This record gives sequence, C-alpha cells and structure tokens, in this order.
Amino acid sequence: MTVILAITGRNLRLYFRDRLGVFFSLLGALVLFLLYMLFLRSLQTSSLESSFPDASSATISAFVDTWMFAGIISITTITTGLGAFSTFVDDAAAGRFRDFVASPIRRSQLVLGYLLSSVAIALSMSLLILILSFIYMFFADGLVLTPGRLAIVLGEVALSCVAFAAVSAFVVSFVRTPGAFSALSTLVGTTLGFLAGAYVPIGLFPEGARSLINALPFGQTATIIRAQLSEQTLLALTEGQPAAADYLRDFFGITATVGDWHVPTAYVVGLLIAMAAVFTTLAALRIRRRLR
Repeated sequence: MTVILAITGRNLRLYFRDRLGVFFSLLGALVLFLLYMLFLRSLQTSSLESSFPDASSATISAFVDTWMFAGIISITTITTGLGAFSTFVDDAAAGRFRDFVASPIRRSQLVLGYLLSSVAIALSMSLLILILSFIYMFFADGLVLTPGRLAIVLGEVALSCVAFAAVSAFVVSFVRTPGAFSALSTLVGTTLGFLAGAYVPIGLFPEGARSLINALPFGQTATIIRAQLSEQTLLALTEGQPAAADYLRDFFGITATVGDWHVPTAYVVGLLIAMAAVFTTLAALRIRRRLR
C-alpha cells in the first residue's frame, strides 16, 4: 500500500505542477461559465420572465443559477479525471514505463497509482468547483442547500468522479502521444457541454437529439445533480404548481426521458457503479499490457 500511495503522490505532484494541464482539464467548465455570464444567463432569465410573469427576477435568477452550476459541476467531474492522465501519457512517451518495469514495483501497483491519482484529482477539483458554486449561489441568490441534499450531491459527485475516471483510464490507454492527448482533452472539454445538456436547455433540442443526450451517461449524471441543486429554486419559481414544475424539469434536463421512459435516479446510480467496475477492469488490463 505504501508503494501505491507513493506513486499516487508522485502523479498528483506532477499534475498540479503542470498549470496548463490543470487549465485544460477545467476548460469545459470555464467555457460554460464564461458563456453563461456573457449571454446565456440573460437569455434564460428573459425567457422565464415571459413564461412566469408573476415570479420575481430574484427567484428566476436563482433557478437559472442552480441549473447552470449543476452543469458546470457535472462537467468538472469528467474533464478533471481525464486531465489527470496526462502524467500517464507523458510517462509512456518519455519511455519511463521501461524504468518502472525494471524496478521492483508491481504492474498492479502502477495501475492503481494512476487510477487513484485520477480519482483524487477529479474529487479535489470537483469539490473546489462545488464550494465556489455554493459561495456564488449564497451571496447572489441567498441559496443554502439542506444537509440532506448536500450529502446527496457530494455522493453523486464522488460517484461520477470514480466512474468517469475509470472511463478516462480506458480511453487514454489507447493514446500514444502528448499531442494526441491534448487534442482529446480539448475536444472533450468543449463538446461535453452539449452532451451533458449544459450549454442550452435540452428542451430546445429536437426530440431525437434530446433522447440521445438523455441516453448518454454524461447527460444522466448532469440530471441527478441538477435534481438536487435546482429543486428548491424550481418549487419557488413554480409556486408549487405540479404541471409547471414537471414542464421545467423536462425542459431544463432536471429529469431525463428517453422516448416514453423516464430515467430514474436509481438507474443512473447503478449505471455509474457498473461503469466504474467494468472500465476499471478494462483499463487495468490495457495499462498492464502497455507496461510490458
């Protein structure tokens, strides 16, 4: 265990030393935040003001803020875990794997070291974004989550970090050069907002595209985080009107629907657990093969 922790610590130090790599791992979240502050926020609030003329601007802004920050948090859990594997790619390109194989370190210890460092980075960066989001929503909207909802959000964020770190490990095991990894990180960071339904409400997409996004684990993860962050502000906006609340949940991707099937939270949690188990196994096999 000492060897695994030492490898994990070494990977963490290398990751946080590379400021550009840290930036690219947060690129998707930063792009979404900038777009939101520049014009998406005003577009959404203006649209809701026409639909809910009796609602105050503060109530509308609070709902839009929770919807947006849920998207940022969900994107961060994915992109930061991927960015953490820059160390793996650099080690492979520099030929350090030969040194590792020649040392008394076991291949399984190296694999666990890479995976644990990715999960640790994803968790730490996601928690940082989560804290900053709560600070913003507290001062801008006066929003404070109940302890129960906060605990659920933390659990969902942690599970998402583990699951998508495993997926990233498997994908990166096929990447050979730092240039290819940078291109992959940029592509994922800039397109993930659409796949998670974070740039614009999913209700604006055609029916087929909406079902496709809701069928993907990226979109489903975003929905369960939105469900916890946005529920209080959603009920305040709709003033307890069930029909209006259901419409907003569907339009803003707070619930996921694939065809006529409403995706339950238990299914998303089970899917993330299965992804973590399956892709950890596949990634371990692939990385062990790369270390030969």
